[in-house]
Amino acid sequence: MLQFLELMAVIAAASFGVLLARSKHLDPVGCISVTFVVSFGGGTLRDVLLDRQPLFWIQHEHYAWIVFAIAVVGSLLPRLPSGLDRWLAVPDAIGMALFSIAGAGVAVRTEAFVVSPFLASLFGVMTGTFGGVLGDIAVNEVPRLFQPTTPLYATCAFVGCWVYLLLRETALGADAALWIGAAAIVALRLAALRWNLRLPGPRR
Repeated sequence: MLQFLELMAVIAAASFGVLLARSKHLDPVGCISVTFVVSFGGGTLRDVLLDRQPLFWIQHEHYAWIVFAIAVVGSLLPRLPSGLDRWLAVPDAIGMALFSIAGAGVAVRTEAFVVSPFLASLFGVMTGTFGGVLGDIAVNEVPRLFQPTTPLYATCAFVGCWVYLLLRETALGADAALWIGAAAIVALRLAALRWNLRLPGPRR
């Protein structure tokens, strides 16, 4: 189930990457590059820090083919609907949610050494958000994760990872906890966007 969740995360992240690149009017090469960075950035960092070999998208080569196909098709479409920026939040929230839970799940199941729930939640946040950070940098934008005016982002991933980590120890089981944790992240992120929920910033 964890691998299926990761596959869905790759598809959602690739969709966001294509929309992000097209919103910046990048050519096909730029679109493909941004899509790969967004799709694999967070998971690659997770695997490097956890010393997992090979990297998840090298171990499962079909991930790379799927991302490539989505990027090529998306880059060659003659036109996308107007107001594209408004749709970026949905695949971004879904991709972040699925990758965050997958990242926490991979970390907590690591066999080489024991990863505590707290560290697993941090690995989940890292996996879910770092691809988006790299994507924003690639299109010459200040990453939304670091903007004080951005509605709750990494916080949603952190809370959702804890929902997953706590529920997996209950009678619900690990598989149900995966989807509940992911749904919690999506709901929190969309609610934060809808009502502009933010953490208090420093006073000037």
